[in-house]
Amino acid sequence: MPFKFTFSSFLSKEEKRLYKFIQREFSYRPKRIDFFIEALTHKSKSKKINSTSNERLEFLGDAILDAIVADFLFLEFPQSDEGQLTRIKSKLVNRASLSMIGGQMQIRKVLIYDDSRPINLESLEGNALESIIGAIYLDGGFYKAKKAVLKIIVSHYGDLASVLKEEIDFKSKLHIWCQRNRLPLEYRLQSEEKNGEKWEYFMEVFIDNKPYGKGKGRTKKSAEQQASKETLELMGEF
Repeated sequence: MPFKFTFSSFLSKEEKRLYKFIQREFSYRPKRIDFFIEALTHKSKSKKINSTSNERLEFLGDAILDAIVADFLFLEFPQSDEGQLTRIKSKLVNRASLSMIGGQMQIRKVLIYDDSRPINLESLEGNALESIIGAIYLDGGFYKAKKAVLKIIVSHYGDLASVLKEEIDFKSKLHIWCQRNRLPLEYRLQSEEKNGEKWEYFMEVFIDNKPYGKGKGRTKKSAEQQASKETLELMGEF
């Protein structure tokens, strides 16, 4: 049987390793591996190997990532206002989130950087994640980049509706309402239960020492949010 030539057949050992990494983590098959080499080349190494650093691709990837996530949230949550969409987008693509996702992918294993210098690898991984998105966009177009980004975001956060719900800050709204009306606000823990390995907390809102909304959640904070939401609904403020 004759040998079947493929793009990856012509790659060096390191290029093949990078190719497999992009294919595994982003579900994308590179056509031009040089885009991805650039995406993973930090400026600490670029001058030493006479190569271009990933800074320009990071700039591009940041803009593409922002557009894809904004488009997704706009279509996915038609009832959410601009403030809610902005908060959830910020949570999904802020610097800490990108560094965490990059760390989980272990981008550092394919990063090209000067390891003789003290460098914050977590920051590098977040930046490289954006650079890779920029490379996918140049190599395969917006649709392929969108497909890769949504795979990353959904696999990392799971139920985006739950994430959005957590970002709606009912507690702050209730606090502002109480301040405006000069009424004392208090959250009281009514009970806590352990269900297997997880705890569930039950909170109740008291305004001017009178009971209002109740809420439950896996954290006290989420239970307070639910109790605040119910209180605002009872008062006709939500």
